[in-house]
Order: sequence, then structure tokens, then C-alpha cells
Amino acid sequence: MTYLQAVVIALVQGVTELFPVSSLGHSVLIPAWLGGSWQTLVTQSSQQSSESSFYLAYIVALHCATALALMWFFRADWVRIIRGCFRSLPATARLSLEHRRLRLVVADKDERLAWMIIFATIPVGLTGAVLEHTFRTLFAKPGAAAVLLFINGLILLGAEALRRSALRRKQAGTAVTGRQDLAFAPAAPQWTAAAAPGYPDSPRDGHPGAPGVGQPASHRRSAGGREVTDIDAAEQSDARLAGLSYADGIWIGATQILALLAGISRSGVTMAGGMWRGLDHEDAARFAFLLATPVILAAGVLKVPSLLGPAGAHIHGQVVVGVIVCGIAAYLSVRFLVRWFQTRTLTPFAIYCLAFGALSIIRFL
Repeated sequence: MTYLQAVVIALVQGVTELFPVSSLGHSVLIPAWLGGSWQTLVTQSSQQSSESSFYLAYIVALHCATALALMWFFRADWVRIIRGCFRSLPATARLSLEHRRLRLVVADKDERLAWMIIFATIPVGLTGAVLEHTFRTLFAKPGAAAVLLFINGLILLGAEALRRSALRRKQAGTAVTGRQDLAFAPAAPQWTAAAAPGYPDSPRDGHPGAPGVGQPASHRRSAGGREVTDIDAAEQSDARLAGLSYADGIWIGATQILALLAGISRSGVTMAGGMWRGLDHEDAARFAFLLATPVILAAGVLKVPSLLGPAGAHIHGQVVVGVIVCGIAAYLSVRFLVRWFQTRTLTPFAIYCLAFGALSIIRFL
């Protein structure tokens, strides 16, 4: 792998991992379109053994870079969520049976969101451990990736159509799917903002200097290059996400299984799943990024040892350069997308997937 190839693939990975257009599909299709010496990367992507493929080892390193970029951008949010998880651990002993259902008792939005992310990550984690090799060897080929990228575009268009239908029903006064829709009227949580640890102006923050205690929003510090208003909006989004049922959270998380197929976007299908369960674009995108972080990081860390073996023997310099380029690209991408989905839709990405997928189908099938 040349340094030029390393930089190009790193840029593609950093952008397409978070944009709803499938990074795995592009890591197969871009080299296939370029041809020549790039064609080797395509054959490498579907090798039987990931330990012997330098391209797969390189992609693993880029996954780690993407996950670290996500963690850095959302670091203030992850601090709250992780604290909520540890704060809730004593509550795991307080499982109670109510109406013949097992319910985890949590005190605030951060605790609930932490457990929702844990539960929602289990399906894709188990499936990936069992079937990742099979999916990769069968579908990491230009023809299959092209078809699946086209299908990804249809999924995104379907999510938008569903969202518009839900808005029309709401405007007509009809409850979506026979129940209150979270995106329009969030379910009342089991906590209040004034009682939630870490919540702005919360009396339980513990000391006068804590962020938000007796301080106006304009005086609170930002984190990760994000404006204070963005961080406050993220906390409000978390409160809405915490109003989801655990079953909805698990269902949305399970949609990530489709992203094991080259051509299907992790963020795209997760957003589509969130919108189907009543989330708006902003909340669906945020939940997708939060769910993707542990999955991408775990997938990368588990296979990092392959970089120390024969697969990574001659690409250590390319890996260093690629990780830096990919991390920067991923950070800029998530910054852009968080703002984009506050006011815009999935439609442009759907059109891109349909167009590029159709052209690739003509080219490779």
C-alpha cells in the first residue's frame, strides 16, 4: 500500500463511516473504480483470513481513529453517560417485577441512557462476533457492495417517507402507530430536570462551581470545540432519548447488524430505525453516533493485534499517517452532521447512494 492509497482510503473512511453512505461499501467500491494497483485492495478485502490481509488490518486501524474522534467530540456527553452508568450500578440490585415485567430502576436520564446504549449494543456485538467473517467474504465484493449501496439509498428514502407520513398524521391529530410519539410529545420521564445530576442548574451537582449551578448558560464552558448551546441541546436530546423504552432502544441498536454488509450504512440504518420509532432527525443522528462509538471501537481494538503480525509488517508508516488523516476527517464530519441534522434530512445522502449504487451496478455486474 502506497502512502497515496493510505491517505485516500483514510479520507474516504473518515467521512463515509459517519455519513449515512457506508464506509465498508466505499472501501470496496472506490479501489474497484480506480482499478490498476488499487484492485489489490479489493481482493484483499474479501480474503478468508483477516490476519493475512494488510488492507483489513489498515481498515481496523482507521476504525479506531474514527471511534476516538467520536469519543473526543462527544467527550462531555460520554463523561455524563459513564458517570450515570457507575452511579446506577447499585440500582441493578433493585430489579423489581411490575405488571409481570422486569424493570431496571434508574434515577435520571444519564443512567437510563447508559443502560439503553449497553442493551442496544448487545445484538450487533453478538452477531458481529459470529457472522462478520461470513458477511465479509460473501459481500465485500464490488458487485454486491453496489447492490447493497443502492438498497441503502432506498432505506434512507423510506425513512424520510415514514417521517413525513408521521408529521402529516400528527398535524391531523392522529396518534402515530396508536401510541404517543416521542419525537412530538416525549413521554414523561421518571425524573425531573431539577433533580437530575449533571443537568443544568441542578441543585444535586454537589458544589457551587459545578457547571450550570447558579450560572447562566453563556458562562458555562464548551467542550470538544462545541458551543455551549450545542452541549445544552445535547442534554435536552438525551432527555428525549431516555424517554424511549428499552425495547425501542434495543430494536434501534439491532439495525446496526445490517451494517455488517458492505454497502449498508451503520449511521443510516440506525437513524432510519430511530425515525421509525418516532425520533426526529437530530435525536436519531445523536443516538446513532452514540451507539456507533462502542461498536466501532470494540471492533477495532479486538483486531488491532493483526497490525502486529504479518498483515501489518510493512505498513506501519502508512497506518500512522492514515490514522491521523482519518481521525481529523471523522471529527470534521461529525461536527458537520450534528449541525446538518438539526434542520436537514437524509434525502441528499439517499440520492447519492442511489446514483453511485446504480452506476456501480452497471460497472461491476
